[in-house]
Amino acid sequence: MSLKAATDIELTLELYRRMLVIRGVEDRIQALFLKGEVFGTTHLYSGQEAVAVGFASALEEGDRVACTYRGHGHMLALGLQPQALIAELLGRSTGVNGGRAGSMNMVDLDHGHVGCYGIVGGSIAAATGVALALRGSGKIAVAYFGDGTTNQAYFFECLNFAKVFELPLLFVCENNGYGEYTPMAAVTAGEIVARAQAMEIPTLIVDGMDVQATRAAALEVAATIRAGAGPVFVEARTYRFVGHSRSDPGRYRPEGELDTWRARDPLALAAAWLREQGEERRVSETEAAVEAELTAAESAALGAPFPEPREFSEFKA
Repeated sequence: MSLKAATDIELTLELYRRMLVIRGVEDRIQALFLKGEVFGTTHLYSGQEAVAVGFASALEEGDRVACTYRGHGHMLALGLQPQALIAELLGRSTGVNGGRAGSMNMVDLDHGHVGCYGIVGGSIAAATGVALALRGSGKIAVAYFGDGTTNQAYFFECLNFAKVFELPLLFVCENNGYGEYTPMAAVTAGEIVARAQAMEIPTLIVDGMDVQATRAAALEVAATIRAGAGPVFVEARTYRFVGHSRSDPGRYRPEGELDTWRARDPLALAAAWLREQGEERRVSETEAAVEAELTAAESAALGAPFPEPREFSEFKA
């Protein structure tokens, strides 16, 4: 649905639906992995849905997005159909990349997604290059990355390059508090936004658990960049409810930390706001519709064929 003319209730209901889709897909991916159906590793996005959905809701046709290996949520937020994502992780021919990419290497140019990047910070370099190509077009590039990326050398190189050439680039740091298994505070000096401020890049800190807040921030900074003001840096403070990857039970978390963050589950916050507006029935209907959609998507993905073997020569340009 179009969000431009939507009322606050209609808007929030649609954002809630999109977050439900992401959470539901990730839950199914985890279950399928435990059954041995998923090929390769996975890095789930559960808990961070408000960031991907809020920022994607402010993007326009022609904008481009690069994200991390934790990219399922971003692709779904941009409009990729759940069946195409699930099928890709199952290695099926109906996947978004024909079942040949897997979790950390997917691309969906139809929705402006230029790739997931398994190399920490790879998304920043890709988005910087895209932003260079988008100069003067009124379109923007978005680089999503984690807090651990801010300790990589090319993080500074890309910020410097983007500022020197005033590129139409939105940097979104999804600070979930951990670089893999290590608390951010144990390896990162100072405030993350100070690193961008040192290069005179405008910065903003946003509550990454509140989808209404992330959308408002996204609209503000996207408009600034489209107007030719150069790059903007946003730190979205969020949290992942799952381990770093498929084999991580997350036992390094301090006791009670996960429960504290779960109390601010972005899905629960959005649903609570809608119920306060008297929309209990529509919340329940949306939840039921998403559940039915994802059940059908999973079934279709499981029933899809594996891709036929291809010769190397077929992949050459």
